[in-house]
Amino acid sequence: MHTALFWFLAAVSVISALGVVLQRNPVHCLLSLIVTLLAIAVMFIGEGAIVVGFLQAIVYGGAIMVLFLFVIWLLNLGVEIGPTGHIALKFFGTLAVAAMTAELMAFMLPPHLEVKYAGHVAGYGSIDSLSQKLFSEYLVAFEVTSVLLLVAVIGAVALARRTSASEIAQNADDSARRAQGAS
Repeated sequence: MHTALFWFLAAVSVISALGVVLQRNPVHCLLSLIVTLLAIAVMFIGEGAIVVGFLQAIVYGGAIMVLFLFVIWLLNLGVEIGPTGHIALKFFGTLAVAAMTAELMAFMLPPHLEVKYAGHVAGYGSIDSLSQKLFSEYLVAFEVTSVLLLVAVIGAVALARRTSASEIAQNADDSARRAQGAS
């Protein structure tokens, strides 16, 4: 991977990770997290772990973020907390700052500190090596993670469907009015 590209992706991932923590709108935080995960996926691909990079983009940048988005919508967390906005300006500002940081680092670093391709053993990052590790050594952790995600989704749905005390009182009043009207 070229040094300037590495520093650009590193700056994008750090700035967007800060955006996850510092933004007030949960949906904007989620979008910043997606940018962070995609920048890391491109770093994986640049280092020769193509399968891991694509899995990072598809599984985390796609499926898990959609799950998080559904949880945000179910819990009605899409309400902005304080002044927010200008998401396009934030996105392009992140890209501009990352590009300037990458250019500065590429030109200012001494040659012995440049990022170089490390070279890996044959089969590094392939589907075969990934599946052998995942379904032999880490099978229990893989299954526990899937159960944990399922429980989290069920909990989010249960929290979203919970009725408040005022709704229960209003339903009781409506039932009482209907009972009086029927008699």
